[in-house]
Amino acid sequence: MGLFDRLFGKKEEPKIEEVVKEALENLDLSEDVEPALTEAEELPQEEAEVAEEAVLEEEEIPDTVEENYNSEPVVEVQQEEVSDEEKLEHEETVEENNSEVLEPETPQVEETVQEKYDRSLKKTRTGFGARLNSFFANFRSVDEEFFEELEELLIMSDVGVQVASNLTEELRYEAKLENAKKPEALRRVIIEKLVELYEKDGNYDESIHFQDGLTVMLFVGVNGVGKTTSIGKLAHRYKQAGKKVMLVAADTFRAGAVAQLAEWGRRVDVPVVTGPEKADPASVVFDGMERAVAEGIDILMIDTAGRLQNKDNLMAELEKIGRIIKRVVPEAPHETFLALDASTGQNALVQAKEFSKITPLTGIVLTKIDGTARGGVVLAIREELNIPVKLIGFGEKIDDIGEFNSENFMKGLLEGLI
Repeated sequence: MGLFDRLFGKKEEPKIEEVVKEALENLDLSEDVEPALTEAEELPQEEAEVAEEAVLEEEEIPDTVEENYNSEPVVEVQQEEVSDEEKLEHEETVEENNSEVLEPETPQVEETVQEKYDRSLKKTRTGFGARLNSFFANFRSVDEEFFEELEELLIMSDVGVQVASNLTEELRYEAKLENAKKPEALRRVIIEKLVELYEKDGNYDESIHFQDGLTVMLFVGVNGVGKTTSIGKLAHRYKQAGKKVMLVAADTFRAGAVAQLAEWGRRVDVPVVTGPEKADPASVVFDGMERAVAEGIDILMIDTAGRLQNKDNLMAELEKIGRIIKRVVPEAPHETFLALDASTGQNALVQAKEFSKITPLTGIVLTKIDGTARGGVVLAIREELNIPVKLIGFGEKIDDIGEFNSENFMKGLLEGLI
């Protein structure tokens, strides 16, 4: 079963509202009442009269007591004449009791992974959905203008020029093949093509290559994209999972970067390897590698500089760091992550292209997805560079980071559009 079928293949099932409606229509509510009435009819005359009085008294009970039936129904039934002031006092007491009872019943529920995707992609989904709905409302027929406008819409959704062009060409072919005359006939095909574009050959390679012993992760990316913050959140995540974690502050040319990583280490209680100000980044990495091996660390995360404007210097620095890492652990780094700010849209794609020229990348950390309508850049990166997104940041909380899942992402991005 393909990704599209797994996500949207069950749309033909009856809606939950229809199922509930049908169940209510078939439900005979009189069944629960009739036995009670029959039983009352069989009682002796005196007991039947008492039962009738009890029923009448229950009908006179205020709504607030009915809602809080388990609190003090007996006391209220016995009071035949109650003053307005006493009623007011009683209602306030019931409200207080209700609030006390409700507080423990509504604890803050932890979000599921899919709920985080849905929340984070809300702006992207809403923006894309609104544009798509408006687009279909403006066209009555499928013609060349239709396809030109569609291509522009896709580009505005940050899926990339190449993706938009390829997708539009495929839709032209589909329209001729199916003899589609109405735009609505192509709505599902558009969504299906977007899913297929990400699915490709079904080889997502989204899993992180954790090792049995030490796993070394190298992080690259321009300053300001959330690279250091992502490392700190991941340190918390892995430590909570029972792993021994260590961080290396190899961005030695920015005192602020070292201080920020050191603060994250203090906050999540993991060691951070630092060096003297303006120290050689490779020497700090070497110290970190040796310490990690000696102390039996499970996951070592290395923060690096992001001076993309000095591309030659950065390339030489990263190559040197790579050699130092391999001197201690020949098969490392096991992951080289590029941190990208999703809110920069196509600029994130440019950064990915430039960094992929500088160093081999195994995956992308997509940050700040919750604050932007430009989540479509994931599709552009997938199509143009074929670099998998492996980690995604959902927000500002310390646990708002996780491993990327294409099914959760595509569902959060496209749910409700078809």
